[in-house]
Amino acid sequence: MAHLSQNPADKERFVCLYPVYINSKKTLAEGRRIPTEKAVENPSCGEIRDVLTAAGMNVYVENKMHPREWNRDVQFRGRVRVQLKQSDGSLCQDKFKCRKDVMVYVAEMIPKLKTRTQKSGGGDPNSQQGEGGKKKKKKK
Repeated sequence: MAHLSQNPADKERFVCLYPVYINSKKTLAEGRRIPTEKAVENPSCGEIRDVLTAAGMNVYVENKMHPREWNRDVQFRGRVRVQLKQSDGSLCQDKFKCRKDVMVYVAEMIPKLKTRTQKSGGGDPNSQQGEGGKKKKKKK
């Protein structure tokens, strides 16, 4: 692997995070990497990116699929790359020492996002589009 750089600030040295890693709906065999009680339901790449950007991390999204993800849907697509170390090898942020720290943090923060908190309260009628259409709405 001589072509990979040793500089932790290079994009190919950023750690990869797939939404599968923190999805409470997935089993360990399907790719979940943190305990279910810490995981979050169906996280998206956008949510992971938003949380990490807000935390001041250097992040970018790639259009990749997790190998164990059978659903080829757009909402399951994507991989987030996060910079954990600077070029001198020091941590970008002390609270993120490894990939697992980042995963647990993201899983804690996603439920607090505005997009998540609004959906439960009815909120925007357009927010339900593309999520299976009508759900449990019975006509009176």
